[in-house]
Amino acid sequence: MFKKVCFIFCLCLVCSCVSKKEIFYLQDADDYNNSEITYKEITIQPNDILNISVGALLPETAIPYNKTPPGAGQQNSIELMKLEGYLVSIDKTIIFPVLGLISVENKTTEQLESFLKKRLKGEGHLIDPIVTVRIINAKVTVLGEVNSPGTYSFDEESITVLQALGYAGDLTIRGKREDVLIMREVDGVRKVTHLNLTESSWLDSPFYYVKPNDVIVINQNPPKVTSAGYIGDIATLLGLSTVILSVIILVTN
Repeated sequence: MFKKVCFIFCLCLVCSCVSKKEIFYLQDADDYNNSEITYKEITIQPNDILNISVGALLPETAIPYNKTPPGAGQQNSIELMKLEGYLVSIDKTIIFPVLGLISVENKTTEQLESFLKKRLKGEGHLIDPIVTVRIINAKVTVLGEVNSPGTYSFDEESITVLQALGYAGDLTIRGKREDVLIMREVDGVRKVTHLNLTESSWLDSPFYYVKPNDVIVINQNPPKVTSAGYIGDIATLLGLSTVILSVIILVTN
């Protein structure tokens, strides 16, 4: 009986561990050394907030085409910029000074810049206008088995999945690295994908770069997984040991 109990105890310890291969990122990364990176611009989506600045050779002539005069001190605050920005409506339009209703459907920020320049110059509003467009409310939500779940803002046009996970403090030891779920809404279509972070094939995926409003969900490994080849949950292990030792004492007495 004692041997059987010891066998069960050892079996429990083995089941509480997983292979280290399950926690190492990009295990075949060397295969992707010097691989080409494909950059893809994002299109403007509903609820994006755009900061649009219009300039000209004579700055005074561009004032009517700006919500806030270029160089105004309050533009230094990102929160004030959001309040003064252009909120993209559900039908993908904005109301632009003087020009009125503008459609941003299927346009990137660069394409919107070109579109506004063409109209401002072609319709005789400004001579050689300078237009800059930025999305200023880009954010990603990271949930589940990470050290600091939450919603994080970023200033870049896009960041990588690993950067987003870095904002959230990386996965906990219980995070399921082989099945990271990403939800994305683009042009009224919801897309869901699953990434295996222990491999490198996803580096060529359209989901390599996070887009604004993406949601990343890290699921938990099965409850029996408490570490990755190490003693990760001392309390659980001690509790299990106490129960088993109690059984051994009762059986042998």
